[in-house]
Amino acid sequence: MWGAVKEKFVSITQLAILGGAPAFEMPLHVGRPNIGDRQQFMASVGQILDNRWLTNFGPFVGQFERELCRFLGVKHCLTVCNATIGLEIAARALGLAGEVIVPAFTFIATAHSLHWQGITPVFCDIDPATHTIDPAQVEHLITPRTTGIVGVHLWGRPCDIEALQEIAARRKLKLLFDAAHAFGCSYRGRMIGNFGDAEVFSFHATKFFNTFEGGAIVTNDDDLARHANIIRDFGFTGYDRVVEVGTNGKMTEVCAAMGLTNLRSLDDFVRINRRNYHAYRRELDALPGFHLIHYDESERGNFQYMAVEVDAQEAGIGRDDLIKVLHAEKVLARRYFWPGCHRMEPYRTLYPDAAATLPRTEAVADRILVLPTGSAVSEEDIETVCGILRVAVANAAEVRQRITSHG
Repeated sequence: MWGAVKEKFVSITQLAILGGAPAFEMPLHVGRPNIGDRQQFMASVGQILDNRWLTNFGPFVGQFERELCRFLGVKHCLTVCNATIGLEIAARALGLAGEVIVPAFTFIATAHSLHWQGITPVFCDIDPATHTIDPAQVEHLITPRTTGIVGVHLWGRPCDIEALQEIAARRKLKLLFDAAHAFGCSYRGRMIGNFGDAEVFSFHATKFFNTFEGGAIVTNDDDLARHANIIRDFGFTGYDRVVEVGTNGKMTEVCAAMGLTNLRSLDDFVRINRRNYHAYRRELDALPGFHLIHYDESERGNFQYMAVEVDAQEAGIGRDDLIKVLHAEKVLARRYFWPGCHRMEPYRTLYPDAAATLPRTEAVADRILVLPTGSAVSEEDIETVCGILRVAVANAAEVRQRITSHG
């Protein structure tokens, strides 16, 4: 338990936003890092220091890439310093240019990785049931300038991969998947990482599987892997031969060591996330206006995100007011990916009318509430969080009035 008060939430007078004591002594974060066997990791750090090989494709990076290939069942894995650089490298290696279709409901890095290279991200609406890019809408956005599609496996739930692959093949477009949320997940029994031309994972500290900071490009395309490998090392093909413009996308040895350590604890991390998912389901399923996303447990999954759609009319209180209630209790819930990439700069200025074509994105962005999970969150913590939500909903009018009167 991460500092939860043991007293059950049953009364409005207990709410911190109304003058009560916060439910948690220490903040309860979304995405507090999971950490595997510390002794194993520290032993690896000692070996790295003894080797005096800190970066530039050392033995830990090599081992980590090989183990990821085995785990995912892919031919090629190129670790990178972060997933944003991974997306940039993959886009460049694929020859993306002109316009590329992306969902507007995603982390801003998906769009930035294209715009940074002079590529125009064309924002597509989502399927309201899955929150992932809608293939039917993709078809309407293809123009003579379109060179590719980027699908995002949101919350660890795969896109409609087959529909996107069919469109890409028929229209002769490249297909890249932003799989930042989807490490350890499968689609129809096959691990994410094996689809499209390439997929990019994030191993950021907030992900359930982390390497401190980092990511990976995975592909089964030999030529694409070879090209991406050149780009991530400044464009070098030998000791002193540069053949094109590249960047420094390499992963360090210490990050790879963290990855190898956490890979051995992966099943434990997933087991805890699954336990927390079921705990939230038990607590929230009967709460009016709260719709926790569903995970298909017939597939492999990481259960990384506890994302809830809040229907303000049913609940009597909106998502943003609930975040204020939770933050007062030191529960640092988040609103992902509000307000949508199309409403962030520079895209808001570049495409001022985009919202008119993205009604589903707009609606979901206004409703999503992401709650804490991971190995730092206990079932008792979840009971406390959901108790706060129940009291806020039961006393919605008074809570809204207090929030309004205090600005």
